[in-house]
Amino acid sequence: MHLCWKLTLMMMVLVCVTEQQVNEFRRPTRVGVTCCKVVSKGRIPAEIKLIGYKHQNALSPCVNAIIFYTEKDKYCSDPKARWIRQRLEGLKKMSQ
Repeated sequence: MHLCWKLTLMMMVLVCVTEQQVNEFRRPTRVGVTCCKVVSKGRIPAEIKLIGYKHQNALSPCVNAIIFYTEKDKYCSDPKARWIRQRLEGLKKMSQ
């Protein structure tokens, strides 16, 4: 009976350790970073309909950027580019 108790206890420990290891493998090991790593000063053509934007702060590997969104794409733009302010004002007017 004493041996049976030890075997049961050892099996329970083994199951717990195995379950913990299986859970470790299910967790993500790497989080992908989706941000602008480079920006363009080039103007986005007026015929491209923008639906929104956000400002991205520089935090490596990401750079300081204005991200413009269309229904399908995103554009990483240099916040210092001359045309940015005009395009942002246009988007703000659309949302009012």
